[in-house]
Amino acid sequence: PGTDPPRGQNGVQGKPVRVGTRRSQLARIQTDSVVSMLRELYPDLHFEIAVAMSTTGDKILDTALSKIGEKSLFTKELENALEKNEVDLVVHSLKDLPTSLPPGFTIGAVCKRENPLDAVVFHPKNCGKTLNLLPEKSVIGTSSLRRAAQLKKKFPQLEFRDIRGNLNTRLKKLDEKEDFSAIILAAAGLKRMGWEHRIGQLLGPEDCLYAVGQGALAVEVRAKDQEILNMVSALHDADTVLCCIAERAFMKRLEGGCSVPVAVSTLLKDGQLYLTGAVYSLDGSDSLKETMQTSVNYPQQSEDGPNDDVQHVGVTAKNVPSQAQEAAENLGVELANLLLSKGAKHILSVARQLNDAH
Repeated sequence: PGTDPPRGQNGVQGKPVRVGTRRSQLARIQTDSVVSMLRELYPDLHFEIAVAMSTTGDKILDTALSKIGEKSLFTKELENALEKNEVDLVVHSLKDLPTSLPPGFTIGAVCKRENPLDAVVFHPKNCGKTLNLLPEKSVIGTSSLRRAAQLKKKFPQLEFRDIRGNLNTRLKKLDEKEDFSAIILAAAGLKRMGWEHRIGQLLGPEDCLYAVGQGALAVEVRAKDQEILNMVSALHDADTVLCCIAERAFMKRLEGGCSVPVAVSTLLKDGQLYLTGAVYSLDGSDSLKETMQTSVNYPQQSEDGPNDDVQHVGVTAKNVPSQAQEAAENLGVELANLLLSKGAKHILSVARQLNDAH
């Protein structure tokens, strides 16, 4: 009860379902993939994609992301459209969504995660190489403090420099100029763009832990819009939901954002959820890393109680056992507390100050 999909000839209560998206090619591809899943699930509904939103993060291209100092760089404009009822749902990369959403919004679906690892794309002249085979002082482009901090420590002979712009722009900068020997991007984005062949090296967790939520798509909706919430909740992938709740809870407890290097890796196996989390100084010289685990092996409870719409770090997932979600959230908080007890706050506040000063 309570989760029957809305029915109607051509939309929810006869209206088309309007989907908001950013203008970038990757954002469009991600939105289209979610809409095609929804069309398959609800053939009677009519979905309309409302494009044309350039967000702050898309417009300010000459400043490092970590310097703009805005938590919801790529999401604010889309949330405004949701708030004004101009769209009914918005598709984001989960890693772009802050761990605390503005009041009135929730993540109504977290889709099955694509490969969450980071990937190295090499300049054509370095084809076939790996990072440790590049000549000394080779310049690597990345806009992420998290990637730079980890890789500086692992590959001290390389130089890391900021590169901004959408995927197309960054690949163009790499290929057409001699400024960079390689750039680091999320494998998931490259795959979705159909550029998997450009991946020269995948960085496993031992080289580079990934960003919270990396590789997963999130569907943001109005928290009170029961019909839309019920409709999109069919897209939830339970394993991805639990991993991402743990990751987001870890980040939230540490109060991490774009401006500090916080990284994670999760594994769900045989009902056990393993979370590895780390914090780094900007140059990677100082770091703390720990792993914890918890059981998330709980049955789905069928009672339709008042706890229906409990959010866990911004996620509403009615069709994932609530005890499992709680366990995942607690795991993230406990792991963050462990790192905080070992001095994570100092590492992060120094990183934040240095980053602000640059």
